[in-house]
Amino acid sequence: MRRFVLGLFAAIGILTVVGVVGAGIAVWRLAGSRPSLPGVIVLRADLSRGLAAGRGPDALSRLVFGGQLTLRDLLDALDRAGADPRVKGIYIRLGDDALGLASVQEVRDAIRDFRAKGKFAIAFADSFGEFGPGTRPYYLATAFDEIWLQPLGSVGLIGLHSQTPFLRGALDRLGVVPSFAHREEYKTATNIFTKTAMTPPQREQLDDLLNSAEGQIVSGIAAGRRLPQPRVAALIDRGPLLADEAKAAGLVDTIGYRDQAVARARQRAGSGAKLVALARYLREAGRPHDSGPKIALIYGTGLITAGDDDLSPLAGSAQLSARTLARAFEEAARDPAVRAIVFRIDSPGGSAVASETIWREVVRARARGKPVIVSMGNVAGSGGYYIAAPADKIVAEPATLTGSIGVLAGKFVIAGLLQKLGITDDGAARGANAAMFSAFADFSPAARERLETFLDATYRGFKERVAAGRHLTAAQVEAVAKGRVWSGEEAKAKGLVDALGGYDTAFRLAEEAAKIGAGKPFTLVVFPHRKSPMELIYNRLRDRDSDAVGAAPQGVAAGVAGLLTDIAPLLRDHGVLQMPAIGAFR
Repeated sequence: MRRFVLGLFAAIGILTVVGVVGAGIAVWRLAGSRPSLPGVIVLRADLSRGLAAGRGPDALSRLVFGGQLTLRDLLDALDRAGADPRVKGIYIRLGDDALGLASVQEVRDAIRDFRAKGKFAIAFADSFGEFGPGTRPYYLATAFDEIWLQPLGSVGLIGLHSQTPFLRGALDRLGVVPSFAHREEYKTATNIFTKTAMTPPQREQLDDLLNSAEGQIVSGIAAGRRLPQPRVAALIDRGPLLADEAKAAGLVDTIGYRDQAVARARQRAGSGAKLVALARYLREAGRPHDSGPKIALIYGTGLITAGDDDLSPLAGSAQLSARTLARAFEEAARDPAVRAIVFRIDSPGGSAVASETIWREVVRARARGKPVIVSMGNVAGSGGYYIAAPADKIVAEPATLTGSIGVLAGKFVIAGLLQKLGITDDGAARGANAAMFSAFADFSPAARERLETFLDATYRGFKERVAAGRHLTAAQVEAVAKGRVWSGEEAKAKGLVDALGGYDTAFRLAEEAAKIGAGKPFTLVVFPHRKSPMELIYNRLRDRDSDAVGAAPQGVAAGVAGLLTDIAPLLRDHGVLQMPAIGAFR
């Protein structure tokens, strides 16, 4: 009864907020409903804050908190605008190192296709990294036909760097024992706790990934700026470069200010040109893929967990919920109009059990006659690869981090720390291994044996899933497994990926699998159905989502989950399919 009363009062508060915000949405929609797109358009967008990887917030969240532009928003706008005679070009502000390398490649390809339709593209930056890395944003800028840089800006084209802190020395001083095991030598996510420096396999893996990414960046910049690759490599070694140095080297077209770059965009577009925000254009012109046979789009973004992330109309989530994904595949598979499913994965992995749940739903969808095409984002490793393995086809960008076929498990033992603090503990147990996951003592020999058995079984199951899904022998899978992370480029050569590209490549393969016909229109529908605020409140009052108690704090915590992705699954789950801590290439 107490719970119902608390829920009722909470719901009344939420209803009040929803009512006020709903009125605002109504005014916003009425204001935006008039046909106000000008006759000559230059699209504008600011990518200096990055792009959200998933489906993005709903209308209510966007209105209350503001919304970050999503990768799909940008791609859809460029697709629609490419065939719109009113749109003459695009002006984009760059600068901060906010996009992952695979996302940069996908945006580069979209800008290339946009330009191929007779449009211009101008990139402006105050600085490509101000006393910081700027390689990735500059790599993106080279897809544009004009690059502008502010006079006191610089081009932080300095190459790639990945640094890993090792905490073993600090843990030893604190009296904390990291007690972990893994399968196999390249599964290095826990090395930051158990080692004081890189192991040889860890360094080998990182060097190979950096070599692959460096080659892609150098060749891309060389092609975009019409420079020899050795020249680009030499400029990277000289970086960062001042504005004048960058212009003299052919890396920048014009040194000028933002207002001058905007004026240049208007000049190129012609008389009467107006700059239109990308989000506004998309809202008023409409998204592409809105007619014809239906293709489902399912997002798998974030850390893989068993719980439900559908918590609040106002709270986002940095988690990939097995329950939510299961519902999405169930809805798509049961819809007779859905001809194929595109499964977009951007995840470092997570819970092994949750990964298995999602894997099963992908298998079931295919058994119901729905082809599944996976499109990988910046990361689709470990559990992220596990859930991709049964798909009909897998697509990755050359710089996608994927593979990491392995498993790890363990715990932190804090008995030594407690002793230093003068804290004692006591307890009782029934069962020889009842306390095996307790933080107060290390694994007993019997418990350690059970842990190793669990790891062996999980690792064996992972490899079997990959072998079946990718039509590889056990020996072939073992050769690319052992926890090793591959770039998308390397993964394709190893048979873990079918094609290199982004959404467009995945859509093309989905069209083929669905027998729609190349170039024919199709309707893209996102699954699962997004619950309205009223539906969520109704479910809460009926106590149908009993595990959603405390949703607001969890939603807030989800906002910072990205900072904890390396350690959170180790503290929460006893066995995880988690990506090794490669770190961001900067």
